[in-house]
Amino acid sequence: MNEPVIQSASDSVAVPSGLVERAITDIRALIRDAGLKAGDVLPSETAISERLGVSRAVTREAFRALSALRILEIGNGRRARVAAPDAAALSMIIDHTVYTKQLSIQQVLDVRRTLELRTASLAALRRSDAEARMLQDTVAQMFASLEDPGKLMGLDIHFHEVIARASGNSLYAILVGSFRVITEQTWHIGWRSRGSLANRTENIRCHERIATAIAVQDPVRAETMMAEHFDSAMTVLLSAGVT
Repeated sequence: MNEPVIQSASDSVAVPSGLVERAITDIRALIRDAGLKAGDVLPSETAISERLGVSRAVTREAFRALSALRILEIGNGRRARVAAPDAAALSMIIDHTVYTKQLSIQQVLDVRRTLELRTASLAALRRSDAEARMLQDTVAQMFASLEDPGKLMGLDIHFHEVIARASGNSLYAILVGSFRVITEQTWHIGWRSRGSLANRTENIRCHERIATAIAVQDPVRAETMMAEHFDSAMTVLLSAGVT
């Protein structure tokens, strides 16, 4: 049976997918065995091709696949580098599973709620003074942006991402960051459902209570306030028919 192939966009060369998959595995092993860190430069395409015993076309396709997964940074005529971890690849997966109805918005929120209760608690224990000030400044900007929903949404997302970073665990930051794409799709629904100024203001006050608990390093209250925030958000979306 002929092996399936994928097409190289730049060369129009038919590249056996099995070779590309093997090259991806071998390049990841090379990174690990060489102890490369984020920002470190890999050997050239030619050098890697010779080392792996594959063509440059196979190596190039492997680089592209690893770039899509945010394992490598490629482009602009530079040598490939080890990428710093970010949320992009996971965010794409979450968006796809929700869009294709393999996962519901409420299921995403349930997982996110579990994660963010923990990040709030850890942030209260580990946050820096700068992070505490950033959270409080973000809340102040949220109050000032009540008439600008687009800006307010960005501040809301930023608030949660700061808490995740303040947890001191970079994996939490990646996981929470991956939910951004879903938040951008649902945020305005929740905002419209909180139709009165009083309800919208109270939503921001909930963020303020979280920020205060983190600032005074009270992990129990930080977790409780985050639970209150998510329970409200999930109820509002349910009432708007978002399941």
